[in-house]
Amino acid sequence: MTSPAPSIKTTIVGSYPVPAWLVALPSETALIDATRTIIATQEAAGIDVVCDGELYRFDVSHPETNGMIEYFTQPMAGIRNDATFDEVIAYRKEKGMAFRARPPGVVDGEISHGTLDLPYAAMRARRLATRPMKFTLTGPHMLAKTLINTHYGDVAELAMAIAGVLAEQVSHINAEIIQIDEANLPGHPTEWEWAAAAINKVLDAVKTTPAVHLCFGNYGGQSVQKGTWAQLIEYLNALHVDHIVMENAHRPIEELAVFTDLRPDIGLGLGVVDIKKNEVESASGIAKSLERASEILGPDRISYINPDCGFWMLPRSVADAKIAALVAGRDLFEGRTSAR
Repeated sequence: MTSPAPSIKTTIVGSYPVPAWLVALPSETALIDATRTIIATQEAAGIDVVCDGELYRFDVSHPETNGMIEYFTQPMAGIRNDATFDEVIAYRKEKGMAFRARPPGVVDGEISHGTLDLPYAAMRARRLATRPMKFTLTGPHMLAKTLINTHYGDVAELAMAIAGVLAEQVSHINAEIIQIDEANLPGHPTEWEWAAAAINKVLDAVKTTPAVHLCFGNYGGQSVQKGTWAQLIEYLNALHVDHIVMENAHRPIEELAVFTDLRPDIGLGLGVVDIKKNEVESASGIAKSLERASEILGPDRISYINPDCGFWMLPRSVADAKIAALVAGRDLFEGRTSAR
């Protein structure tokens, strides 16, 4: 006899450690095989909503962000990828860009799709998954902030132009959940109004379930943004979204109280796995995190549990163990008997 469907669903944020054999000998076939392995790992562990691991984005020439930016900007028309020496020197002096050595590109014309094809990336993974699937993409705020802009009036206008491209792309994607990631905004909360306008343009184009992920960054296993979730509650409440996927395990437990002010129709994805450390959480520890969060927020407030961010910085063995712990902790909290 199997247990009833869980009240709280498990999912990962997106990225997964790139297998060494894919880096050593990349090809379309190897990418498909690696994606199949990663999806099967999640399904075997009992993850309710699986991700493709974002392996298709990885570029050994851009390890700083695991393709989180270049994969999206380099194919777009209107963006020059060869910044000059003077442009690079000026870029390195900009506040908030210290985590990058070089700009991903220079916007010197009207932005359009170019050769970007997110629907194909989603379709490739969709064929391999037997469980509901999430497709992830970087949001317009972060993409706009990391580019050098010489064409649009300001960064907000640039973000809206990027949002127009992303909106058309996601309108053709077949995935149960489409999640937009914004890792730069938590460190720049005063930009929330134009960031919300841009991301909502993309969210409104999602034909399935829209979600948003926010964190304080994960570069070399370190946070690169400072701030609090309280500074972004207006932004969160402005989102045209089904649920949010948040970094909480690496944050003070007291900070959870801010989410009592979250719009009740927005589901909360609670981060219960700390991806900035190699130590694997225990099922009992995750269950206790859920108990504490339920006491603070209410017993029915949590829709999903997830890692704080992507797994790509961790060894594969650690990521796999954390994935298994995520499901085991949820099952322990709900008193479920695993069907696996």
